[in-house]
Amino acid sequence: MPCIKCIISGRVQGVFFRASTREQALSLGLSGLAQNLPDGRVAVTACGSQDALDAMQDWLWQGPPQAAVSDVQCEVCPQPSGLAGFETG
Repeated sequence: MPCIKCIISGRVQGVFFRASTREQALSLGLSGLAQNLPDGRVAVTACGSQDALDAMQDWLWQGPPQAAVSDVQCEVCPQPSGLAGFETG
Protein backbone atom coordinates (compact mmCIF):
# COMPACT_ATOMS: atom_id res chain seq x y z
CA MET A 1 0.00 0.00 0.00
CA PRO A 2 1.52 3.35 -0.98
CA CYS A 3 2.14 5.95 1.72
CA ILE A 4 3.12 9.62 1.74
CA LYS A 5 4.37 11.99 4.40
CA CYS A 6 3.49 15.66 3.94
CA ILE A 7 4.65 18.74 5.83
CA ILE A 8 2.13 21.59 5.68
CA SER A 9 3.18 25.18 6.39
CA GLY A 10 1.18 28.34 7.03
CA ARG A 11 -1.57 29.02 9.55
CA VAL A 12 -2.27 25.35 10.21
CA GLN A 13 -2.26 25.03 14.00
CA GLY A 14 -5.20 26.09 16.13
CA VAL A 15 -7.57 26.03 13.14
CA PHE A 16 -8.83 22.40 13.36
CA PHE A 17 -6.40 21.33 10.64
CA ARG A 18 -5.64 17.91 12.17
CA ALA A 19 -9.30 17.10 12.90
CA SER A 20 -10.36 18.20 9.41
CA THR A 21 -7.52 16.18 7.88
CA ARG A 22 -8.72 13.12 9.78
CA GLU A 23 -12.29 13.58 8.48
CA GLN A 24 -11.03 14.01 4.91
CA ALA A 25 -8.73 10.98 5.18
CA LEU A 26 -11.47 8.75 6.53
CA SER A 27 -13.83 9.85 3.75
CA LEU A 28 -11.12 8.86 1.23
CA GLY A 29 -10.47 5.51 2.91
CA LEU A 30 -6.96 6.45 4.06
CA SER A 31 -5.17 5.41 7.22
CA GLY A 32 -2.51 7.52 8.86
CA LEU A 33 -1.64 10.24 11.32
CA ALA A 34 -1.76 14.05 11.53
CA GLN A 35 0.32 15.78 14.17
CA ASN A 36 1.45 19.27 15.09
CA LEU A 37 5.16 20.01 14.83
CA PRO A 38 6.95 22.27 17.35
CA ASP A 39 7.75 24.83 14.62
CA GLY A 40 4.07 25.51 13.82
CA ARG A 41 3.75 23.18 10.84
CA VAL A 42 1.63 20.01 10.61
CA ALA A 43 2.91 16.59 9.51
CA VAL A 44 0.52 14.18 7.81
CA THR A 45 1.29 10.56 7.01
CA ALA A 46 -1.33 8.84 4.88
CA CYS A 47 -1.58 5.37 3.33
CA GLY A 48 -4.08 4.03 0.81
CA SER A 49 -4.84 3.97 -2.88
CA GLN A 50 -2.89 6.29 -5.17
CA ASP A 51 -6.11 8.06 -6.23
CA ALA A 52 -7.03 8.74 -2.58
CA LEU A 53 -3.50 9.96 -1.82
CA ASP A 54 -3.65 12.32 -4.80
CA ALA A 55 -7.00 13.66 -3.58
CA MET A 56 -5.57 14.12 -0.06
CA GLN A 57 -2.59 16.06 -1.41
CA ASP A 58 -4.95 18.38 -3.29
CA TRP A 59 -7.07 18.85 -0.15
CA LEU A 60 -4.03 19.64 2.02
CA TRP A 61 -3.44 22.77 -0.06
CA GLN A 62 -6.88 24.01 1.05
CA GLY A 63 -7.37 22.61 4.53
CA PRO A 64 -10.27 23.74 6.69
CA PRO A 65 -11.79 27.21 6.17
CA GLN A 66 -9.79 28.84 8.99
CA ALA A 67 -6.42 27.62 7.65
CA ALA A 68 -4.08 29.58 5.41
CA VAL A 69 -1.79 27.01 3.77
CA SER A 70 1.41 28.45 2.29
CA ASP A 71 3.24 25.25 1.34
CA VAL A 72 2.79 21.48 1.14
CA GLN A 73 5.81 19.21 0.69
CA CYS A 74 5.07 15.49 0.21
CA GLU A 75 7.29 12.48 -0.30
CA VAL A 76 6.75 8.74 -0.57
CA CYS A 77 7.48 6.95 2.69
CA PRO A 78 7.37 3.38 4.04
CA GLN A 79 4.16 2.25 5.67
CA PRO A 80 4.38 2.90 9.43
CA SER A 81 3.89 -0.14 11.63
CA GLY A 82 0.82 -0.41 13.83
CA LEU A 83 -1.24 2.00 11.77
CA ALA A 84 -4.98 1.54 12.31
CA GLY A 85 -7.52 4.09 11.14
CA PHE A 86 -6.49 7.74 11.09
CA GLU A 87 -5.17 9.31 14.26
CA THR A 88 -4.32 12.81 15.39
CA GLY A 89 -1.44 13.40 17.73
